[in-house]
Parts: sequence; structure tokens; C-alpha cells
Amino acid sequence: MTQNINLSQKTAEILKKRIFDEKTLVPGDKLPNENELSSELGVSRATLREAIRILVNDGVLTVYRGKGTFVSSKVDQFAEASVIGNIDNIDMKVRLRDLYEARLIIEPEAASLAAMRATEEEIEEILNLGEIVQKNIKKNPRGAARVNSEKEFHGAIMKAAHNDFLAQFIPVLTETIEKTFALDENLEIIAEDAYKDHIMIMHFLKVRDAAALKSAVTIHLHHAAINENLKLDI
Repeated sequence: MTQNINLSQKTAEILKKRIFDEKTLVPGDKLPNENELSSELGVSRATLREAIRILVNDGVLTVYRGKGTFVSSKVDQFAEASVIGNIDNIDMKVRLRDLYEARLIIEPEAASLAAMRATEEEIEEILNLGEIVQKNIKKNPRGAARVNSEKEFHGAIMKAAHNDFLAQFIPVLTETIEKTFALDENLEIIAEDAYKDHIMIMHFLKVRDAAALKSAVTIHLHHAAINENLKLDI
């Protein structure tokens, strides 16, 4: 079984190389049919299917039922990292894009609920955490203290929605922040926008303007994604 998994991973890497390095496959291209491609690569159809599944999960390939498997149009956003030595970086961007999309679906609504449901004590605590973030951004936008305070600030807003299911989403929020800093791309610009966005977020939470807070959080997430050179569909 392990041998089959390793062979599938190697097959996935060969296809990645064709896309990101050799560019014999480009966004929008349809992969050859299963029999032809498995024969060309010298692997079984089962191995090829598993390799394709890996690349679909990574966002590199897209399967359209009844049409076939295509190179995703979204791989364009990873062009600056499109050498085989930077595959890990590419995978991180795929993961980060998905995380930001998930946050955009859930977090603005959670913030809206927080504006309506948070206790006065919770709002005061969130505002205090926000001020700590702001100080850390000014002191060292790349520092661990800034990263940790950012996670605490946004996590506290999520908790203040008083929804047990939404609270389970906090690890996704945390992973997004950690990966943003791990990718180490445009962090100073991200920090500059974040500082301004936090002012909006804190103000609208303080006055309990749910609609405005929802918009402020949406803007904040889009700013970060744009500065990471991520193209989101929402």
C-alpha cells in the first residue's frame, strides 16, 4: 500500500512539473484520457487516479463531470513560484487561498453576531486585545507577539458570537494567520492595511453596528488576500 501511495505522489509530482516547470500543460488544458496518460507515464490507472486526486485537492487540477480533468485556471496566481523547487510554496498558497475563502464565508457573519450578542465585558476585552495588536504592529509587524495577538483578537470576536459551532472555526482562523506569516510575502503592506482595518473593526464593534462590522471584516480579509497575491472567487 505504501508503495502505491509513493508512486501516486511521484506521478503527481511529474504532472506538477509539466504544469509549473516545463509548461507543457497550461491553465485550461485538458489532460489526456486515462488510458493514454497512464500508459505514457508507465503507471496503472488506479495510480493515476490517486495522483489526480492529490492534485485536485491541491487546487492544481479541476474535474468536470462528463467533460474530463483540466489544469485549473487558478494556477496562474502561483506563476511567480512556478519552478519545481518551490512546489511547497505553491501548495501553501493553494491552502492559504482556501483558508481565506472559508474565512470570508464565515467570519464576517460571526462578527455581525458578535456586535449584537457580545457582553459589554467581552467588547471591552476585544478592544483591549485590538489595542495590543496595534502596538505590536507598530513595534514589529513580523514578530511573534504580533502574530499571537492577531490570533487572540480575531478569535475573541468569533467567541463573542456566542455560537458553539462557529467557535469550532477558530483553528481555521489561526491557521490562516500562521500561514500568512510563514509565507512571508508583503508582510509590511499587510500590516499597514491591517492597522487601518482594525481601527474600523474596533469602532463598529464598540458602537454595535452589525452591518458595518460585517463589511469591515470582509474588507480586512480581502486586503490580506490581495496583498498575498491570492485571487479569490468570493
